[in-house]
Amino acid sequence: MENLRLFVAIRIEAQENFITTYDFLRQALDFNIIKWVDYQNIHLTLKFIGDTQPDEVAHITNALKRAANGIKPFGLKLSRTGVFGSQYDPKVIWFGIDPSASLAQLAKNVSSELETVGILGDRQNFVPHLTIGRIREIKDKKYFQQLMGRFNDVDLQQQQVNSFELIASELRREGPLYTVLESFSF
Repeated sequence: MENLRLFVAIRIEAQENFITTYDFLRQALDFNIIKWVDYQNIHLTLKFIGDTQPDEVAHITNALKRAANGIKPFGLKLSRTGVFGSQYDPKVIWFGIDPSASLAQLAKNVSSELETVGILGDRQNFVPHLTIGRIREIKDKKYFQQLMGRFNDVDLQQQQVNSFELIASELRREGPLYTVLESFSF
């Protein structure tokens, strides 16, 4: 059996202002080469696991069940837009998430419990965000910077979180196919 490409995430249910902002950016930047993330695939990654042997999934699932212990349902506030990469060479367009002690604790639990089954933590700090587009080429950088600047501070939506998921991702030409392997409620 071939390896699975896994990650742990909170699903985001796109609401009206989120969709309006997303659609506006997509239309305003349509002359650039950007691979946009489909609504149904937008998620908040808690941990990217990567290539995993199928026989490791049970251990990962048990670790994630432990990670959910002690977490209570909490709210997420989505606001801000931004880019990863430099101002002159942006790579990713994202929507930001306001700081949340509950979200930070969940991410910490996920990371530390996965370490108990041999999945090492990232070298970088957890930066909660939603990737909405991957930039291949920006044809008018000044326009891009001005447009993104208009959305630095925008209320996108609020969402209640009462679970997270272990997801398998199959990379395909037309975009990734996500399969939820397990959901963990709290």
